[in-house]
Amino acid sequence: MMNTLSGSSRFWLMMAGLNGAVAVAMGAYGAHGFDDAPEYLARSFNTGVQYHMWHALALIGVSWLTEQKGNSILTRLSGLAFMMGIVLFCGTLYNFGLSGELFMRGLAPAGGMSLIAAWVLFALAAWRSR
Repeated sequence: MMNTLSGSSRFWLMMAGLNGAVAVAMGAYGAHGFDDAPEYLARSFNTGVQYHMWHALALIGVSWLTEQKGNSILTRLSGLAFMMGIVLFCGTLYNFGLSGELFMRGLAPAGGMSLIAAWVLFALAAWRSR
């Protein structure tokens, strides 16, 4: 008999899958869409792709922790911080790579801090679940 995933665990797996798909699509664009663009724009864009994919994979960890240890507030906050970091950090790098403009200064650093906080929250959630 096959076990079914909890709703929260399934949600984080869906977020991981969707983010992974977007990261692959952006990576394909980054590999082929910057032929005439300055190198620094392509490099910025592709940094966003790398961080996006790594943190899409981190959402699988959030799903696993949710399934194994329960849907704690720390686990939920970790997942939300990963999502916020992906949007702010990677989104800013994507926008900069495509337009050469910074939409709003400080969004990328805020997104980076969100990603750091997500990892710390993830570690705390794992530690508290022992």
